[in-house]
Amino acid sequence: MNSKFLKSGHIKIYKRENSKFWQMKIKLPKLKAIRSSTGTKILKYAENIALKKFSSLKKYNEIKIKNKSKNIYKKIHLVETEDLNKKEIEFILQEAIKFIKFNKKRIKKNNLLEGRTVFNLFFEDSTRTRTSFEVAAKRLGADLINVAVKDSSINKGETLLDTMTTINSMNPDVLIVRHPEEGISKKISMNVDASVINAGDGSHEHPTQALLDALTIKSRFKNFTKLKIAICGDILHSRVARSNIIILSKLGAKINVIGPKEWLPQNLNKLPVKVFTDMKKGLKNCNIVMMLRIQKERIVGKIMPNEKTYFKKYGLDYNKLQYAKKNAFVMHPGPMNRGVEIDSELADDVTRSLIQEQVAMGVAIRMACLDILIKNRDNVLSY
Repeated sequence: MNSKFLKSGHIKIYKRENSKFWQMKIKLPKLKAIRSSTGTKILKYAENIALKKFSSLKKYNEIKIKNKSKNIYKKIHLVETEDLNKKEIEFILQEAIKFIKFNKKRIKKNNLLEGRTVFNLFFEDSTRTRTSFEVAAKRLGADLINVAVKDSSINKGETLLDTMTTINSMNPDVLIVRHPEEGISKKISMNVDASVINAGDGSHEHPTQALLDALTIKSRFKNFTKLKIAICGDILHSRVARSNIIILSKLGAKINVIGPKEWLPQNLNKLPVKVFTDMKKGLKNCNIVMMLRIQKERIVGKIMPNEKTYFKKYGLDYNKLQYAKKNAFVMHPGPMNRGVEIDSELADDVTRSLIQEQVAMGVAIRMACLDILIKNRDNVLSY
């Protein structure tokens, strides 16, 4: 049997001894192979027929993401929510919406970032954020490299800046950085050619978490200006709290922060929030109740509260949720300490909890951020 392969093996042109015409077999990823006759005895014509058939099938099955909106966000880094204005935030959220639809398709693969290199540089433990960025990059067709801290040369005495310089020499497109030092992502962005995304720097910022939280809320309420949102728990050590306060207030929401007095930052009066130490007062008329994880790894040298006592006063359950507006929704950035920050049954209640929705929105937001930043970087490099 004579045969020839095209398109990296996705097309096979073959002819059996007893056959008059060339046959074609077309195999697209994750789809059944299609076999049929080309209807011609001439190999050159058979190749053209097979290539046209391949292109039409690929076009039909490929998920295309069209970008017709004007780019409002022009920066090549995403390191601080303070750097974002309302229009930029709204633009990122709008861009993410198309990826929500994309992620619900059966085939979740696109070549928007084909040939691009993304580094996950996590110097703190993380599962949700790291995995979310990994899924986002791979669904867009990028090459993703996870750098394990235990394998990093930093553990052999190399400075962080030396490590970044080494990685920068590999010409990456995006560096996603999580690190316990506050402000480190901004420092790195000033010393590398790649775009930098802050995936959490100490107790300072976590921009994409706040953006995904805003996207989750937007999917339910559309308009932020009439919303009151309570952020409850370990405010002092939470980068999620800070980033959410900045982004949600810029979108027009009113923010209440609730927590033990010793876990409320002294500079809270500089932020657009109302401060409460009492759950009943703080939850009054709130549409969203966002619980926070107790940051045990950042509470160094201080006495941790008794978990049962903490839950009784500040843990969210159905009884405390009644203080909020009727049918108020519950959120949590994860991972949750069940029975400490939130009642397990409430966390799993799909009629009130948006926690799993937050996870899904996280992938969409991070896909949007990668797409936007790489396009912006391309524009800068083209000049």
